[in-house]
Amino acid sequence: MFRCIPLFRGCNRQVECIDKRHCSLANVPDDVLRYSRTLEELLLDSNHIRDLPKGLFRLVKLRRLSLSDNEIGLLPSDIASLVNLVELDISKNDISDIPENIKFLKCLQTLDISSNPLAKLPAGFVQLKNLTVLGLNDISLTRLPNDFGNLSNLQSLELRENSIRTLPPSFANLTKLERLDLGSNEISELPSLIGQLSSLQELWLDCNELFTLPTEIENLKNLTCLDVSENRLEYLPEEIGGLENLTDLHLSQNCLESLPEGIGKLSKLTIFKVDQNRLLSLTPEIGNCESLQELILTENLISELPSSIGKLVNLTNLNLDRNRLSQIPAQIGNLTRLSVLSLRENRLNFLPEETGMLKELHVLDVSGNRLQYLPITITALNLKALWLAENQSQPMLKFQTDINERNGAKVLTCFLLPQQEYHPESMENLLRDSGEQDSRLSWEQKNEKNDRTSFVKFVEDEKELDDEEKEKGNEVVDSFRPQRSSITSVTSSSSETSATQFKDAVQSLADIPDSDDLPEVEQMPEENAEDVESNRPLYRAQTREDLLDEDTAGESSEEEEGEKHVGFDTDVEDQNDRPNKLHRRDTPHHLKNKRINLIDSQKDHEKVTLESKVLLLLSFLCIGVLKQTDKFDYHINSLNFKKNKSSWLIILRFFLMVCLKDALIPIVIYLVRLIQNHTFSCRCRKCSWVNSLGLPINFCRYI
Repeated sequence: MFRCIPLFRGCNRQVECIDKRHCSLANVPDDVLRYSRTLEELLLDSNHIRDLPKGLFRLVKLRRLSLSDNEIGLLPSDIASLVNLVELDISKNDISDIPENIKFLKCLQTLDISSNPLAKLPAGFVQLKNLTVLGLNDISLTRLPNDFGNLSNLQSLELRENSIRTLPPSFANLTKLERLDLGSNEISELPSLIGQLSSLQELWLDCNELFTLPTEIENLKNLTCLDVSENRLEYLPEEIGGLENLTDLHLSQNCLESLPEGIGKLSKLTIFKVDQNRLLSLTPEIGNCESLQELILTENLISELPSSIGKLVNLTNLNLDRNRLSQIPAQIGNLTRLSVLSLRENRLNFLPEETGMLKELHVLDVSGNRLQYLPITITALNLKALWLAENQSQPMLKFQTDINERNGAKVLTCFLLPQQEYHPESMENLLRDSGEQDSRLSWEQKNEKNDRTSFVKFVEDEKELDDEEKEKGNEVVDSFRPQRSSITSVTSSSSETSATQFKDAVQSLADIPDSDDLPEVEQMPEENAEDVESNRPLYRAQTREDLLDEDTAGESSEEEEGEKHVGFDTDVEDQNDRPNKLHRRDTPHHLKNKRINLIDSQKDHEKVTLESKVLLLLSFLCIGVLKQTDKFDYHINSLNFKKNKSSWLIILRFFLMVCLKDALIPIVIYLVRLIQNHTFSCRCRKCSWVNSLGLPINFCRYI
């Protein structure tokens, strides 16, 4: 930490370097200020410092000051007093403004102000003519100063992650620039002045909006690395072959459909990435890139490889995943240094015998193809992984020899061969596969597949039968369409019957006998019980008009009987005559604000379910018995039915404890649970009358 360890008190001011990085400091330590005459390097990165004390700027001997990754919000103008400062790093802070007098730091050579919320650079910034390394990443710059070219000694310039769209003309003066990073900006056209940066060795243009490169790029004779990935390149100029020293070329994620023949002039090219483009073929000139070690052509549309690929004798990694290759040229055997060969998700039917000549091959991936067998020659390879399927559990498998029926040659096979046609796991293919499987199944088979005993069949108008389906003789079997009971019926006959039952029940209210003479509830015959059990009520779609216009239900239902509807039916006698196709106009969404009529309205009113009978009987039975109870007056006076919605529930519970016989207890418990969750929103005549008697329920829903 300290270059000078003070052995005596007299030398305690000879410290030249203090390193307090990652110490969770909230302020600059006071002991640092003691070494103002000797301290040359102060490293305070990755702390929680917010303010810089004035004593810090009295360290006149300071040559290196690093304050990166803190919480500094203001850079004081006293920074100009550090006239000997050579390296200043204030990146990753909250500094919103750079003082104008920073121009007085004439010795400054390295400056990094990246990742600060700056909107612009101060006017005097371009007077730092001794700058060689400048970092301006992620500071929200939209343009560079017009005289930015005055920084003529710059060797490394980073402008990544800004909003720069163009470069000023003075940029051509940066003739000493060796590394230029313009990645993640908004540049749509690279100016021709880029060709004047003759010393440039690395050029990063990734994540922009470039459509092409200027022809002047051939003048960058010293360029070794060019990254133009993630742009909109549609073609490359032939002049790219003039980059004679280029070793790394990145063209991933563009719109290239072909490569220029000039690519073959890049004799020093070692890494070439053209994945995720639209290449239809690979230029034969690629064979002249004899220094190539890594060739990535993943996710293109290549259907054939040129035979010249056999000239790439130094190639160690060849990736051709997700293309349209149907065969591999025999010249692949010349790539004696190849260690990784990936050919997954293509259309390969076989591998050439020459694959066995790849003595250095360690990884071979051919999953997702159509291989029938493997050549016997690969047994001579020192493979560490051979992938034949996406879900293969082990990198190596046990193979058996077999005879090729076509030519009688020996081949290798295993339980994963021949390969099945591969389908990527996309939603489109999943839907297609499921549709093909379901289309081969009948309704009965689908029913057994889903382990269901019944399904809902949608009724259509017989006039819209599909002629094509009738010719094929499609039959719907084992269809079960449950009949809605009268508890949910909306037809005119069921409404009239319910109203009649309601009036009869009200009329009998005056003749309720004493509690001792109450009639017992008769059990239903077994036949009727089975009938009720098989015809449990289903919910129906109702609109607000259906509840308000109950009295006019008869007239409206007669008019709507001729319209299309969705019905449920238990009869399966003529199910073979009805198609299983559902038209959109027959769904409930099409019949919005209309009643959904039932098919057999004549039978609905005759099948009154157990729940409606029990509710009708016990509702009035409760009131009658409670009137005979001495304690009823006390409870009825203490309860306000209009304000307390649970009053009716208390009365039923009281009636349960005091008056009812043991045989009716389970029925009343079921009644309480059935109507406990009801809302009291209905204001029709029937419900209003029943509510006045102390039963605030939607009575019309049960009649």
